[in-house]
Amino acid sequence: MKLLVYYFLIILTLNSCNKKNNHFAIVVHGGAGTILKDNMTNEMEKAYKQKLEEALNVGYSILKQNGKSVDAVEATIKILEDSELFNAGKGSVLSNNEEVEMDASIMTGDNLNAGAVSGIKKIKNPITLARKVMEESEHVFLSGSGAEDFAVSKGFKLIDNSNFITNNRLNSLKNIKKRESNTDNKFGTVGCVAIDKNGNITSGTSTGGMTNKKWNRIGDVPIIGAGTYANNQTCGISSTGWGEYFIRNVVAYDISAQIEYNKKSIKNAAKNTLKKVKELGGSGGVIGIDKNLNIIMDFNTEGMYRGYKKSNGDTAIEIYK
Repeated sequence: MKLLVYYFLIILTLNSCNKKNNHFAIVVHGGAGTILKDNMTNEMEKAYKQKLEEALNVGYSILKQNGKSVDAVEATIKILEDSELFNAGKGSVLSNNEEVEMDASIMTGDNLNAGAVSGIKKIKNPITLARKVMEESEHVFLSGSGAEDFAVSKGFKLIDNSNFITNNRLNSLKNIKKRESNTDNKFGTVGCVAIDKNGNITSGTSTGGMTNKKWNRIGDVPIIGAGTYANNQTCGISSTGWGEYFIRNVVAYDISAQIEYNKKSIKNAAKNTLKKVKELGGSGGVIGIDKNLNIIMDFNTEGMYRGYKKSNGDTAIEIYK
């Protein structure tokens, strides 16, 4: 009798573990800012939603097939980097000297490992290079030509910077220069957070930065704790917005710290942090997933390209407030 009870308890435990490990989720953003429905054609709205859905489905498929969250995040962000719709990779905005300068970072929550790159001009997918820094170097953050030298040593192909430049981004730069202002087009970063069946959380973020930026300006995206953070004990966060304010508020880590030390929900923690950003004069948003698969897509702007998909069937793709 005792032996039967023992086996019964083992079976219950295994079933419980299997049930837990069948849950996973992924969330994505394509930047936050002044995104108004009145300024969006039906065709453009459809294009943005289709690309967000495509990116989500790529990452979701990896997770569904027992893949790792780090693979899902990288694959999802590469879809967005290869699209001209978003301020990352192919669609990156231009600096004052009419070049593309890209930043990216990635972090895994099981071991708190991280990789970041900034000032990238000749690598097609900066998120893949950031992952290579994380996994195949003793460093966390590489920049400029040094990061590209590292890329070459790892077999990456360099491409000319002109491959990233689109007419849309070139016209945006020219218009801003005419107004002698760099106050527009601060937003457009892409990011992804995923939790796999093993409960491992990964966060990643990629951007072309700020239109008309000068002096090799770097925002929050490649700074671990500001633009990207992941910890299996709390949550994963990817930020988008006015980078200087997100750096000063250490946004991604601040949300995680509230969960860890103050036992806040991820929803309340995000609202607290974005409130601090706004009080200082900054704008933007965050996406995230906590260890219990709760998802946030919060922002204090007029809109944020965003979406999520969960193993229980819940899914959403949204743009406006």
